[in-house]
This record gives sequence, C-alpha cells and structure tokens, in this order.
Amino acid sequence: MARAWTLFTLILWVAELVLWGDGSDVLLLQTAEKGSPPAMILPLHLSAPNSSNFNFNHHRQLRGSHPNARMRLHDDLLRNGYYTTRLWIGTPPQRFALIVDTGSTVTYVPCSTCQHCGTHQDPSFQPDLSKTYHPVKCTSRCNCDNKKNQCTYERRYAEMSSSSGVLGEDVVSFGNQSDLAPQRAVFGCENVETGDLYSQHADGIMGLGRGELSIMDQLVEKKVVSDSFSLCYGGMDVGGGAMVLGGMSSPADMVFTHSDRHRSPYYNINLKEIHVAGKRLPLNTKVFNGKHGTVLDSGTTYAYLPQFAFLAFKHAIMKEAKSLKRIPGPDPNYNDICFSGAGIDVSQLSNKFPAVDMVFDNGHKLSLSPENYLFRHSKVRGAYCLGVFPNENDLTTLLGGIIVRNTLVMYDREHSKIGFWKTNCSELWQRLHISDAPPPVPPNVKGTNSSNSTSLEPSVAPSATLYNLHQDELQIAQITIVISFNISYLDMKPFITELAGLIAHELDVNASQVRKL
Repeated sequence: MARAWTLFTLILWVAELVLWGDGSDVLLLQTAEKGSPPAMILPLHLSAPNSSNFNFNHHRQLRGSHPNARMRLHDDLLRNGYYTTRLWIGTPPQRFALIVDTGSTVTYVPCSTCQHCGTHQDPSFQPDLSKTYHPVKCTSRCNCDNKKNQCTYERRYAEMSSSSGVLGEDVVSFGNQSDLAPQRAVFGCENVETGDLYSQHADGIMGLGRGELSIMDQLVEKKVVSDSFSLCYGGMDVGGGAMVLGGMSSPADMVFTHSDRHRSPYYNINLKEIHVAGKRLPLNTKVFNGKHGTVLDSGTTYAYLPQFAFLAFKHAIMKEAKSLKRIPGPDPNYNDICFSGAGIDVSQLSNKFPAVDMVFDNGHKLSLSPENYLFRHSKVRGAYCLGVFPNENDLTTLLGGIIVRNTLVMYDREHSKIGFWKTNCSELWQRLHISDAPPPVPPNVKGTNSSNSTSLEPSVAPSATLYNLHQDELQIAQITIVISFNISYLDMKPFITELAGLIAHELDVNASQVRKL
C-alpha cells in the first residue's frame, strides 16, 4: 500500500509534471462513483528520457511474419507480489486484471455463477451478457461436470490456493494498440477459489505456460502469432512494464540460454554457476539441475535455491555487505535477512551491495543488480531484505519475478531458448506505444466455434468513441500539484525524491517527469 501523506496548511512544496510527445496516450480521471462519466480527460504526452539504453527502433524490429499482441503490465512485486495485464473477454468486452504467470497453463476469471469467490478488481464474468460465449461441451478428452454437460478444470498451487470451474470459449481481446486482432479462445470460468486466489486484488490468472489450454498454445495453434512471447518487469520503485505475445526481433546483445521443453513442464534454463562480486560460489554445477532444474516462473515473487546453494549465496552477500547493519525483517513470522543504511536511492545500491552473475552452460552470463535480489524493508527507511530464500526440501531452483526486474525476457519457444536483456522496462511499454484501452468487438460478430471463426478486426478505443476526443484538439503542457505540510522545508527535503516517485507511480509516468518547482 502506498504511504499516506497528510495535507496541512503551510504550502511549502509544488510538483510539476511536464509532458512531452505526440499525444498518443489519454489519461481518464474518473470520479469515485462506479459507472459515472469521467471528470477530466487529459492527453498524456510521454517523453523518451535519456536514461534509456535503447539503441534500436522497436517499430521496425517488432514487425514480422505474424502480428503480435503488445500489452501493458501493471502493479509491482512489493505492494502486490505480482504483475498484471488487462484482457477483455466477450461481446461486448468485459475487462479483467490478470496475473501473468508462466508457471500456469489455464487462463481463468471469476464467473458470475461462482459459489466461493473473493472481491476482486473487476466484476465477475457474465456469460449471459456475451453474444459470443459458448460452453466447452463435455467430451472424452476432458473432465466433466456432474451433469456431463461441460468440461471443467482444477488447479492447485504450492501456497495451498486453488481454482476450479468450467471451461468456456469466447472472443478474447488484447488492447487496441496490438497488431493482433481479437481471437476466440478457451478459458476457465471460476466457480470456486481458495487461499491467495480468493483474497488477492487481481481478478485471475493469465496462463502463459506450455499446455493445450495455454493462451499462447491456442494462439500458436491458430497460426496467428509466432511461438514466442516476451515479458519486461519494471524496477523496484516503478513497477509496471510490458508484454508481447508473439515474436519480436531480439537486441544484438541479448543473452540466450537453452530451454529444453522435454526437461520439465516449466520454462527451464541451464544455470551452471552463480558469482557474487566476481567470485564463483563453491558449488557443484549439478546443484542447479535437481528435479525440474532451474525454472523461470513469472507468477512467483521471489527466488528459491536448493538449501546448500542458498547458504552459499547468503554468506557471500553478507560478506560483501558487512559495512551495513543487520536488522530484523518486517514480518516477525519470517527470519528475513535485512540490512539498514543503504539509502533510499535504488540507483546507488550497487555501492553497498555486490553484483551477482548467473552463468549459463554456454558460458553466457546474466548480470543482476541489487534490485534483482533485494526488496525494500516495509518498516525501516533505507533498509533492504534478501529476496532469495531456501527451497526447503525441493531441489528445484525457482527464479521468480524479482530476478528479472528491468530485464526483457524473451521466451522463444520455437527455437527452445530464452533470452535476457537488461533495460528500463517501465520505459519499454511507452516506446511500444502500448495502451490498456479495450478494443470493442464489432457488433456484427456471430457466436461461432473456433474451427470456423475468422479473426476480428480491432476497432477504435472506447475513450475516443464515447467522448469524441481528437488528440490534436487537447494540449496540456503541465500539471501542477500543490501539497501542504506543517514541517520545515529542511525536514521535508530528504523525502521529496520519494514523494515525487509516489506521484509518478500513481500517474503512471516516469519519475523524471515530476519536478520540484
């Protein structure tokens, strides 16, 4: 949860949000009451900050023999524990916030008939309101409900949560900035959810794993995208990012490693060594090849190493961070390894914590910055905790989202390899001009089976349709935010950078665009 800032009477600080660009994005500031019209409509003109390491043209590179779905990511690891994207299902489209999960195969959302579902970000899916919905009828190839009418699914997870329901088929839309038109796809309509799935804010899961029900496998089977997808998670204080379903050209300096689909049902990589501060951990290379090997799981928050490897990693980090003070973790129920005295500036963490290199079997290595293995202490300012834990009795090495923050990860399933490229992921989606506006399905779409249905052409975004906006008619140079405090400027000064970051996060823009007047 974002820190609350109380407003007082003495005006001491003003923030300026400067917006550049071509007006390709629109921010809708809505009133609190659901269903009410927007109170203000602002076009966001986003800049191309100099901090980016981009050296190639995405608009040219992303074009290929197949279209792709370019989708924005939301949320972050510290506050949410996951990243989500927006998916629209049905005709007319119903919106859902789904956790992107490479460790799951089924995409599912709460159904209006759900008997045990929590309160989530969006309303449950209502099949009766969609003109194009069809239940997946019971066959010998699936598990069926008690009446033998409809196929069912059930998924259980390591943290003891579960999801179960029926399978349906409908039109799925990916956002109107995607080349990929809406497609028919099979998904899960939840009737029961338990554990974290019940209590989480996100609506459901978008399964990107390998399997017949995976959204990727379905799109590839239809031959509408290449057999590849990419994820780019934003950094420690920014979150967000981008996702591309389908192929894209890789940067010249992207680091690849082999991924054997026959090794395990998950996306694995051939990790051989870990180096801390340039020194190889004294481990047998086989330690990272136990059970499922080394697995990338975007739906897992942190990283988990086999016990022996974790101890070696922990001792190496503590040795290099000996100038920092060891403090208790934010949750007394866990024995987190935390340090204070590193400061609040993430870009300076490398001065206090060592670099970590993951070395693959082909000799290529992925260099990790401190934000790839640390998370902020939620109760002590300027303190950080180790985001790597022992995997108890499991010999699998599990690398969650924290490891790939600010890293473009390309899952090239067609060529059995996974690529890594360090970059600023919060800027990546801006350069791809990714939008989260839903593309309305044309009104003449008929409910047909996937076998004989055709691709639907994307339409104009509702924001332009409903409010008749034209981007060249509205120009906003800046937004000035006045915040009052009852403390002196000198006392407030150390917190201004953090406050600017919070403002940027809430407005979904770069922190560099928020300036103190």
